[in-house]
Amino acid sequence: MSLRNNGRLSRREILKALSMCAAGSATLGPLLTGCREGLNTPAALEQLGGVRQARLDGKPRFLIVVGAVGGASIVDSMLAVRASETTAAGGEASKLNTFADEQVQNVDGSPFRAVKVETGYLGSIPMTLKTDQLPFVKKYKDSMLVATSVGTSVNHVIAQKRSLTGSNAWRGRTLQECVALQYGAGFPLPNVNMGNGGFADRGTDTSLPAYCYGELVAKPSFWPLGLDGMKGLKDVPSRDVVNMARVVRNSLDAQSVFGKTFDEVAALKLWNEQRTSGQGALEVQDLISRLNMMADNPPETPLSEYGLSSSPDADRLRAVFPNYMTDPVEAQAALAFLLIKNRVSVSVTLGPSFNIAFGSSKQFTNPPLAFDFSHNEHRSVQAFMWSRLMDTIDKLIELLKSEPFDSSGESLWDRSLIYMATEFGRTRTRKEGATRFGTGHDLNNGFMILSPMVRGNTVLGGVDPKTTLTYGFDPRTGAPEPGKMTANEEDIFSGILTAMGVDTSGSGLPDASAFRRT
Repeated sequence: MSLRNNGRLSRREILKALSMCAAGSATLGPLLTGCREGLNTPAALEQLGGVRQARLDGKPRFLIVVGAVGGASIVDSMLAVRASETTAAGGEASKLNTFADEQVQNVDGSPFRAVKVETGYLGSIPMTLKTDQLPFVKKYKDSMLVATSVGTSVNHVIAQKRSLTGSNAWRGRTLQECVALQYGAGFPLPNVNMGNGGFADRGTDTSLPAYCYGELVAKPSFWPLGLDGMKGLKDVPSRDVVNMARVVRNSLDAQSVFGKTFDEVAALKLWNEQRTSGQGALEVQDLISRLNMMADNPPETPLSEYGLSSSPDADRLRAVFPNYMTDPVEAQAALAFLLIKNRVSVSVTLGPSFNIAFGSSKQFTNPPLAFDFSHNEHRSVQAFMWSRLMDTIDKLIELLKSEPFDSSGESLWDRSLIYMATEFGRTRTRKEGATRFGTGHDLNNGFMILSPMVRGNTVLGGVDPKTTLTYGFDPRTGAPEPGKMTANEEDIFSGILTAMGVDTSGSGLPDASAFRRT
């Protein structure tokens, strides 16, 4: 193997090395000592040339995108408006989405608010609902930034994707792809996407390395079982024999008429790389076990019968996310933790879908249409969905806090950023005096970002109490700009990358220093 001029191995060479290790090569012993245990450490990744040197410390950062499908309204959470404030500003509180004063709680020493809602229904569904955002906001205010926004689409899929690309702010790349390019070259699957709709779409920059694009995962609780081509099957030959068969297969494929005709086609090249060196790189790390949350529980999941085992963290994750087999978001959050802890990914996307989900007690964990059920009844649906995602995010953060990043004293959370992306806000009007009302899609909204790397306890922009509409801000200084109602998707895109330490030189993105913790 040849070294590049900078002394680092190329990705292709890394994968080839891992494949050799999978086949039992002794040549690479000193380099890949303890293939399964050693490759997930920063030191091993650095030795293999996996971590790009864009940041001074050369260490990866982790992006977690939570896609709030259906339109999470920021004025139903951290920027809620009291009826008395709208009245005092000369607005008609009874015709706008304002709250009774006692439902909006102040957060000491913070510009944020927290909403408390108690009802006997969820939309049109009878259900006891008690939500209180105050514990979450108080707990994370110092790592929380809310940036107000004006989007450019009220179409679900289009707006979802634009929340990830900043409306094509940088060659159509998604935030996840930018982070994967910056930090993910030595990771097995740098960008894993469990999102839905436009949140699961890749960007439009075809010049990026293939590893930057998202690996789509539809069923996180079962997906790890597909990460090995033979483990988990009964009565199969030894791995050495299987590897020999693979070599013969690849040789025959390359000599076939099809292989010779299309050998220069990019899609076939990628396919061949993934099923040769790429497959070996995944199998050698035993991800089929290390990412497996399921218990060995015959007859439902008889793992040991098929030579399988659970992740060392599986018991803990099942305790934290007890509905992981029935609630997709719980399973996604558990897998997100494992992907980051085991140094498999630097970007993970999760979030609810439009589909109904139930917990073990047969209670709703996801209503029909998620946040978009607000068309039927706004207030209770927003309260339920905000509470649902806050609870999931809180559990995920606690898991990340519990794991050291390396020997420096940093935790995984210290190097992570959670972006609660949503496609748009909701309309502000209601029938005069109505306590139950539906809302439509609206360009005006805001985003919640959580990370020790952002300027915490900060609202960029603000809310006009007379209209309950948000207004903009200067992305460089953070100064509020009342009356500014122009689209600012690229400001938020740039701000997240700035906080993540991504090199944006030559991108043409605006200076968004206001997002970064100083």
